[in-house]
Amino acid sequence: MELDLTGIHQLAAGQGIDSETLDDALSEALLLAYSKTPHAAKHARVELDERAGTFTIWARDEEPVEPTEEDPHPRPELGEEYDDTPHDFGRLAASTARQVIRQLFRDAEDERVLGAFAGQKGKLITGVIQQDTKDPANVHVAVGDVEAILPKREQVPGEHYRHGDRLRVYVVTVGRGLKGPEIVVSRSHPELVRKLFEREVPELVSGAVSIMAIAREAGARTKIAVRANTEGVNPKGALIGPGGARVRAVMENLGPEKIDIVDWSKDSAKFVGSALSPAVATGVDIVSEKNKTAIAYIHDDQLSLAIGKEGQNARLAAKLTGWKIGIESSEAHAAAAQAQAAAKADESGETAGNEQ
Repeated sequence: MELDLTGIHQLAAGQGIDSETLDDALSEALLLAYSKTPHAAKHARVELDERAGTFTIWARDEEPVEPTEEDPHPRPELGEEYDDTPHDFGRLAASTARQVIRQLFRDAEDERVLGAFAGQKGKLITGVIQQDTKDPANVHVAVGDVEAILPKREQVPGEHYRHGDRLRVYVVTVGRGLKGPEIVVSRSHPELVRKLFEREVPELVSGAVSIMAIAREAGARTKIAVRANTEGVNPKGALIGPGGARVRAVMENLGPEKIDIVDWSKDSAKFVGSALSPAVATGVDIVSEKNKTAIAYIHDDQLSLAIGKEGQNARLAAKLTGWKIGIESSEAHAAAAQAQAAAKADESGETAGNEQ
């Protein structure tokens, strides 16, 4: 049966599809098409002849074997091969070949896209917002000739995405979806903030400064804990930059979101106290190292600052440190400690008087 195999191979080669892959896929598809024809043999194979531009379906029939005492239920043997290519198979074969080529082209394109983005996971990329009326829940972001998806869960509450605007996003996953390659990006991921700072702060790239932890409520506030790895470097100053230029450049990419930069410390009490910035903790008591529970003491005039609007500052401090943080008044704590000390003094005085 004739089939333009030379032309098919040339088309495939133009898409980077090797001959062996094409022949295997074509043979499998032709065999499947043959199996659906009337009276198709159970055992068959496809032989392709690219030079002649033909293909042949060779079939073999099962032949019964006489039972013996040693083998009372023998398996049938296969007879000689014979040409069983259907006479009216040309149109079906051509249609099958077209389907195979289209699928291989799609697979090749998918591999190209996945190959291009395989190393982008966990990185910051810039794309152009595309509107898709068929998919209103998600934002499509064009990166070159590929579209990434910014799903609802990765969007920032209150952030507006306008068609044609350029947008920096963080690549969360690169993989295969139901309809081909799926690149999922984020605007709400905490690592987006880290990557934005790495663009602005040379000390982060060189390793002189490290971001140790990030806690983020996208669109509202982010807390970052930093430490210096090189003597004489001010880690907070490095991220803030001259006149606040570096942190301001990051914030321009985040809209109205505020950023707190605090000092990281191995000392849990110091870290907890630092995390409550901009409030200043007068002291921190570790209640339980095992359960990571601590109480921070704050002056009365800064209690609302430490807690934050709707508890946001305290919540982010807990997320940043990994500790459950109780916040108490420094003045109330001092008064309670003073009263306790006075009670003990009175108790000691009574005991001494009774002994006399």
